[in-house]
Amino acid sequence: MSPGLFAMLIAAAIVLGGTAIVAVVYLIAQGREAARLKQRLNPLGVQPNEFSGAGSGELLQSIASGGKKLDALVDTSNETSRLLMQAGWRAPQHRLIFYTAQALVPLLLLGGVALIAVFGTGKLAQPPMLLLFAISGVMLGMLLPRMVLRSSAAARVRRIKAEVPLFIHLLVLLFEAGLSTRQAFASMVRDGKGVLPELGREFELILRQMEAGGETGELLNNLSAGIALEDLGNVLALLRQVDRYGGEVRDPLLEALKVIEERRTLDMREMVNLMSGRMTVVMVLFFFPALLIFVAGPAFLAVITALRDVNQ
Repeated sequence: MSPGLFAMLIAAAIVLGGTAIVAVVYLIAQGREAARLKQRLNPLGVQPNEFSGAGSGELLQSIASGGKKLDALVDTSNETSRLLMQAGWRAPQHRLIFYTAQALVPLLLLGGVALIAVFGTGKLAQPPMLLLFAISGVMLGMLLPRMVLRSSAAARVRRIKAEVPLFIHLLVLLFEAGLSTRQAFASMVRDGKGVLPELGREFELILRQMEAGGETGELLNNLSAGIALEDLGNVLALLRQVDRYGGEVRDPLLEALKVIEERRTLDMREMVNLMSGRMTVVMVLFFFPALLIFVAGPAFLAVITALRDVNQ
């Protein structure tokens, strides 16, 4: 490698790392300045930002604010808010942890690259590899917290989906007992936490908002849009319609349950078909060769032995 190219690669790595550090520091400073401005305009003591209830220091809140602005560079469709709701990370502490990780993980990975540059030897410490590590570290650092969040949200949505049929059965029983929608939710929150752990948390929050004066239909619509689960959305849409216009609720709920069970039966059949295809590949690759050796092996050895005797 020529000395000029070597120097250019080193300069590019230094510029990239320095730019990332300056950008994060700028976002943190801007977040702290915005927090001070909101505090001046908020003489009544209302929380100045969404991280104020997390019980953390001002520096950590500023880092989280910088991480939120950094996340906005990746999140162009407001996906983060939906994923946080799906994962159940609504508390200020959860948001503080996520956005702090969004700000610090790229810096930690760049710090690892700097350690490799200072103490590394061999090919890993060469400028092309350092430049590759720096670019990969920045990209991975910005995407890794979102990947963890997306995985947690998907796992919780699957748990909620598994609770929907039992949720419908409980609704039918409670409505047949003469309870209203709010009373049914209160009963499930009070007595069904062990049966519906995930949906119980959601309806506990809805009950608090109802007690604060929230409109039932709007709250159910927000829950349906936030969770973005078709089975749950159909049931909540039915509850909104009944809450607004009244009418019979037992038969529509049972019909919705029947549709959900039929859809799950089709999904199970599709899964079985995929599994049978995969098992066929496994049998062709592993089972059939062993079977051929077991069945045809003795005959093949006998033919080889007979031919050897004839030649002798």
